[in-house]
Amino acid sequence: MARLVAVVAAVTLLAGACSTADSSSPATSPTGGSARPSGQPIPQPVLPGGVPVAPDSRRVDLRMPTFSNPTTVTNPLFPVSRQDSVLFVGRVDGKPFRTEVTLLPFTRVIDWAGTRVETLVSQYTAYLDGRLQEVAYDLYAQADDGSVWYFGEDVADLADGNIVTKEGSWEAGKDGPAQMIMPGDPQVGDVFRTENIPGIAFEEVTVKTTGKTLDGPFGPIEGGMVGEELHMDGSTEDKLFAPGYGEFYTKSGPDVEALALAVPTDAVNADTPAELTAVESGADRIFDAATARDWNGATSAMTAITTAWSRFRTGEVPRLVGPVLASALRPLAKAVRTHDVARTRQAAIDVARWSLDLQLRYRPSSDIDLARFGLWAQQIQVDATTGRADRVNGDVFTMFYLRDRILHTLAPADVTALNSLIGTLQVAGADHDLAAAAESARKARDLVARIEAAGG
Repeated sequence: MARLVAVVAAVTLLAGACSTADSSSPATSPTGGSARPSGQPIPQPVLPGGVPVAPDSRRVDLRMPTFSNPTTVTNPLFPVSRQDSVLFVGRVDGKPFRTEVTLLPFTRVIDWAGTRVETLVSQYTAYLDGRLQEVAYDLYAQADDGSVWYFGEDVADLADGNIVTKEGSWEAGKDGPAQMIMPGDPQVGDVFRTENIPGIAFEEVTVKTTGKTLDGPFGPIEGGMVGEELHMDGSTEDKLFAPGYGEFYTKSGPDVEALALAVPTDAVNADTPAELTAVESGADRIFDAATARDWNGATSAMTAITTAWSRFRTGEVPRLVGPVLASALRPLAKAVRTHDVARTRQAAIDVARWSLDLQLRYRPSSDIDLARFGLWAQQIQVDATTGRADRVNGDVFTMFYLRDRILHTLAPADVTALNSLIGTLQVAGADHDLAAAAESARKARDLVARIEAAGG
């Protein structure tokens, strides 16, 4: 399947098509939706026989809505325009699973059934056992009745550092209709298809419960919704949605994905706690100390981290993130104690990553993503040292996608420098030139440090 060059082209096309206005298009409202009477039937794709779908009489997504202000999403159960960054954790196939969902700083106009609709672009990145598994660019818009609609996704699945398929990608107006992803006022028994492109993507949701109390990151959340999601093969899974958060919890057999933190919903108007800064900076010092075989320095930094975490964990800690960071500290302490260079450097990256997640409550999400970019540069250094060309290639992909989250915050000169380094890393990864990849990763890490220092 396609490798880096094709992915660059695909994402560049997506970003290039994104805008907030188009002077050559038919007349639209100031917010991107064109005038069109609502209520017209939406043509439905033909499903293969045997799929146990609900009768049309229960569906609430069969009529064309109007979109006067599509990028302002006020629906509390799917507040995509009000969430800068969302973190999910869980387990899939018995391995740790992590998802980062980020609202990107651009929009895209989609032509659907004679209507031009401006959509939000949300980036979904999923990591299985610490490695990038899937990336998707999802398109959303809210209709005038408060319902939120899904206008497509550009998705890539990865394995062994390469894209293995882009199956599952679709766009409203080209492959089928836009689909409702959340009604404006969901009621028990309502049915809607969140994906409705048979052969590419299909999901039908039945509302089972409303007004449910859910366990949130910091306590109970009232007004949750439970939906049963039907797949093309007849299997189902439960999905929970929470006001102020959106999709909250998914379970399919032993596989579980749960929302751990969202900002600005969980944001705090306060300085970043010194303890969290100490954990992150201590992990960074340990990484460098292990590289230099400075075990006295690594031990000292480990002591500082342990002290800082012991203080921080007595306060308000997200219930799903705190235990993961606590678990990550144990292998770091052991690796430092046994003077294991490879394990120490990897464990230091893991601890720093979870400490950054906790800092999301206090810092702009773009700052966190810039720091994450630097961590993936460190990951390249680790994987190049251990001779894992496949992992280096996957690390480069990860940095490539992270770039979309931070470019808009950088000075022009820094954008040029970052893009140049990404290009060099892509070539090194494709050529399996691990020495060149490690050197470019070192420069990328230095660039991040310089940008952070200038911003601070």
